[in-house]
Amino acid sequence: MPWHRFSFCQCERRERAGFVRPMLRFNNAFLNTLNFIMTIHRFLMCAAATLVAAGPTVFAAETVSLGDPTLTAGIPGDGPLTLEQAQRFLANADNHTELNVELPKGLDAASGNIHIPEDNPITRAKIELGRQLYFDPRLSADGTISCATCHAPETGWGAPTQFGEGIRGQTGNRNSPVSFNRILSKHQFHDGRAASLEEQAVGPIANPIEMGNTHEVCVKTLADNPVYKAQFDKIFEDGVTIDNVGKALATFERAIVTGPAPYDYYAPLSAFEKTFAEDLEYLEEEPALAEQYAKLKEEAAKNPMSESSIRGMELTFGKANCTACHAGANFTDEQFHNIGVGMASENPDLGRFEVTKEEKDRGAFKTPTMRNVADTGPYMHDGSQATLEEVIEWYNKGGHPNPYLSDKMKPLNLTEQEKADLVEFMRQGLQSDFPVIEVGRLPAES
Repeated sequence: MPWHRFSFCQCERRERAGFVRPMLRFNNAFLNTLNFIMTIHRFLMCAAATLVAAGPTVFAAETVSLGDPTLTAGIPGDGPLTLEQAQRFLANADNHTELNVELPKGLDAASGNIHIPEDNPITRAKIELGRQLYFDPRLSADGTISCATCHAPETGWGAPTQFGEGIRGQTGNRNSPVSFNRILSKHQFHDGRAASLEEQAVGPIANPIEMGNTHEVCVKTLADNPVYKAQFDKIFEDGVTIDNVGKALATFERAIVTGPAPYDYYAPLSAFEKTFAEDLEYLEEEPALAEQYAKLKEEAAKNPMSESSIRGMELTFGKANCTACHAGANFTDEQFHNIGVGMASENPDLGRFEVTKEEKDRGAFKTPTMRNVADTGPYMHDGSQATLEEVIEWYNKGGHPNPYLSDKMKPLNLTEQEKADLVEFMRQGLQSDFPVIEVGRLPAES
């Protein structure tokens, strides 16, 4: 590739795009020497900063990638979890080491949004305790409802019903939100009334139409079970408390993340090809770039997107303007918007307004993620739209007019093919696997 094809501006632009910067073909010896000096300088500066920040003693925490099946596979063994098995697990110091977590490919672009409270670090033992609590109906008043009743892995960590169903068949007036990728969020529930995942986790336990229990009875039930008590006593200084129930449940939920989707392999390839559009035929003259390009193509080929899905992706970022709210690596801005759903009723659900009492929040609800959305119908906070096709139609018409409608809601004038392409992107381009979860191995009865 002739060196004169690259301007300094082109090189700077491509470096910002995240790709290997082509080497300008002049004075290579000088550049190599300068690069070596700068590399050593950066290394020394980083090392010094690390030592200063860490203090006199540095203990390295274990780094794990969320989605690792060992985090959620349960304590080894068959049948109900026994006290002896739990004690062997708890005796392993590795299970109490604080974990530094990494997100899977694609989702890792949102690593800066990871939220783990300082007083609730992630450990393997805490994930395991939270897993047991999540699937245990003994947290409810009549032993019939668990967290997984409304947020089940087999139904996309949501529920296929319009509203969540609690004890004695009672229902609320809102659809069950999904419990995955919550590590990237602070405020929980459709209206954001819980300020943390820990707070959200214990709310349904005492809700009379969900688990219908009290926090006091829940704590006593767990404390009376030797297997649970041994775990709480080992993991938390103050043993079984409702706050610690919330901390364990929240820690487990933070381990539930979506894996790489076809989009996550196609998007970097597409970005590379657009960045180097004028120079692809010369890549063989730049081995590093050529190798990078070949790897991107190979990964995309193993995780292909259909042509319709690719068109849907382009619409999502373009004409359909989905990313005005479904932004970032998790395809949600985690903000609250009025898109008109339910606002035609005589007494509409006012959503976020009931929490903040601010006029701008009337009828506003939290933006859900588009990842794995094909598994999580029905849709909207009230479960009023059964299919993704209905959802697209709602956005295409610009929602239901009302005084508080988001300024992002406008008629899209999509063609039938464009609507189909958007649905295909959600069904195929953004679909991925979840971590392997053990759902049935719970503490033996006390």
